Amino acid sequence: MQPATDRVDLSGFVQRTGAGESRLDFAVEGITCAACIGVIENAMLAMPGVMRARLNYTTRRLALEWQDATLDPANAVDVLRRLGYRAHPFEGAPAELADARHMSFLLRCLAVAGFAAMNVMLLSVSVWAGNASDIDPATRDLFHWISALIALPAAAFADQPFFTSALRALKARSLNMDVPISLGVILALAMSVVETSRHANEAYFDSALMLLFFLLLGRTLDQAMRQKMRAVAGNLAALRNPLAYRISHDDAGVLVPVGTLVKGDLVLVRPGERIGVDGVVLSGSSDLDESLVTGETRRRQVSTGDAVYAGTLNYSGTLRLHVMAAGAGTLLDEIERLVETASAAKSRYVRLADRASRLYAPIVHVTALVTCIGWLIAGASAHDAIITAIAVLIITCPCALALAVPAVQVVSSGALFRAGILLHAGDAIERLADVDTIVFDKTGTLTLPQAQVINRGRIPADLFQIAAQLAGASHHPLARAIAEAAHAAPCAEAEEIPGQGVSGVIGGVDARLGSASFCDCEADATAVRATDPEASIIAVRHGERTAVLLVRQALRPDAVETITALAERGFQIEILSGDRNASVRSAAQALGIAQWSAEMKPADKVARLDALRAAGRRVLMVGDGLNDAPALAAAHVSLSPITAADVAQSASDAVFLGTRLSPVAATLSLSKLARGLMRQNLQLAIVYNLVAVPLAMSGALTPLIAALA
Repeated sequence: MQPATDRVDLSGFVQRTGAGESRLDFAVEGITCAACIGVIENAMLAMPGVMRARLNYTTRRLALEWQDATLDPANAVDVLRRLGYRAHPFEGAPAELADARHMSFLLRCLAVAGFAAMNVMLLSVSVWAGNASDIDPATRDLFHWISALIALPAAAFADQPFFTSALRALKARSLNMDVPISLGVILALAMSVVETSRHANEAYFDSALMLLFFLLLGRTLDQAMRQKMRAVAGNLAALRNPLAYRISHDDAGVLVPVGTLVKGDLVLVRPGERIGVDGVVLSGSSDLDESLVTGETRRRQVSTGDAVYAGTLNYSGTLRLHVMAAGAGTLLDEIERLVETASAAKSRYVRLADRASRLYAPIVHVTALVTCIGWLIAGASAHDAIITAIAVLIITCPCALALAVPAVQVVSSGALFRAGILLHAGDAIERLADVDTIVFDKTGTLTLPQAQVINRGRIPADLFQIAAQLAGASHHPLARAIAEAAHAAPCAEAEEIPGQGVSGVIGGVDARLGSASFCDCEADATAVRATDPEASIIAVRHGERTAVLLVRQALRPDAVETITALAERGFQIEILSGDRNASVRSAAQALGIAQWSAEMKPADKVARLDALRAAGRRVLMVGDGLNDAPALAAAHVSLSPITAADVAQSASDAVFLGTRLSPVAATLSLSKLARGLMRQNLQLAIVYNLVAVPLAMSGALTPLIAALA
């Protein structure tokens, strides 16, 4: 039974907003410039019932709102497809939604601090000018009280990110950078109120607000980098969300996102489709590619009663499945639990700025306290001693850490993005710079995830073109590799015969593509297979002419070059694969990698990484399959290709785009450069403090000058 339609049911993603309105968010692929905004929004608004359509160019998200019962959201997908865009319903992950809320909060804090600082500074300039000329005390006090009315509520709101962090640290009986920041701001504001009530010439409301503004700017930059990378990853996950044919008991079928399936549903999986659930075969037989799940490239034959798992690719036959697990309880869910356990070690990594703060924060407090006590011993008034201590606190506030490190992260993450790498973790750059050992998975990582025709050069060009035309009419994954290699138009009169191949008429001559027996060339196939036992055989016949194509996963085009370059840079390189010994040995020899292991289970890979860690190695794990996810989480740092399974991408610290392996080398180079810049900024901060702190302790700097510094 084949479903009569490929219509997608998106009802499970529609949000009811009240007042008879509905909303659905889409992740949109193919947006290239700002002009796409008008094209997409106008096309959506032209649809009956659509009230609002808003496209966010930065995140590539489309928000669509319409009157209930007036629109099937699948129509919007069809319209976008005709315009040349690919869309998929998007549901924000909890982490991304939390990031968005925190970013919005930081922007509000930054805006309040900036607005208040500008207005208080205008008043302060008037006071400074008046102190140098003829301002009367009453006017000066009025300006100071107005500044207080602006600064105190503004600081109470804008300083929340630092106050809450400082309180958490103090409750945990520890110190972080936010403790001296909060203390400096509070003391500066409190002393400013005291100075104003004493009719003093100077107050320091502007100093506290300026300090807050620049520190919040650093926090916002750091959060912006994190949010952008998480949004890109979320879009990619949504666009790669698999679909499945859900079948009712009366054999009516509809195409639905896999996420909407539940235990007990019936689904149909056709040749060339990836299975999205754990289930049992009710009818049909086929060969499954389980390389994404196990790393094993040899296909498994399944038939009625056999268990199948999410992530496997159906090759030759149509399968009717009974869903046994969707979401919790699947093999994927079990692997995610392993990932969570393995992530614990990685989560203990301490960022460069945090390591500096553990030493820096206590020194700041001790220095300010010593300054206050020293001035009191020297006979100064409590007022002057406290003012000097506040200046020390402010001048030692960690602007170098709060601004310079996030700035380097933003710039370096942009450079990595241009090189085809998307970061998931804010501290990934620092951990990548530590790497001395690289462990690769083989299947889908060192090799391309899609099969390739490896003997195309030995096939007559016209015969290969005929093979591609026939392949374009087939759902078989290996046929797809032939069709994509030639970009030929599918044969209009082709007929697919399950389990055998495709037949048709091309140029008035009968043509066939499929098994050697189907094309009547078994002898030729046997001879060709001997040249590469690992490859799959596809034969083509056009009249009396025949040819045999070898199809298999090939090494990435620059794999040899990249591995050689990494080895020359001193990295220790290994392969850990779930594939067979012969296949892994062949790849290792081609790449010149001496250390390799085959037929490894996920726990075996984690055990090997633990052994390397115990030996003092800092390991970069590069993998793509479900079986790689625990190892990706356990490694010191990890990368996965964009074609990797979703759980593998979630477990990795970054993903790389494209078919080449060179982004791995680029990531390591750029990360070392970025860490060098971070350390350089910290060294400059130390030099600055060595000069500025003695001046502040001597009383030569007021809190205002300290804030400016």
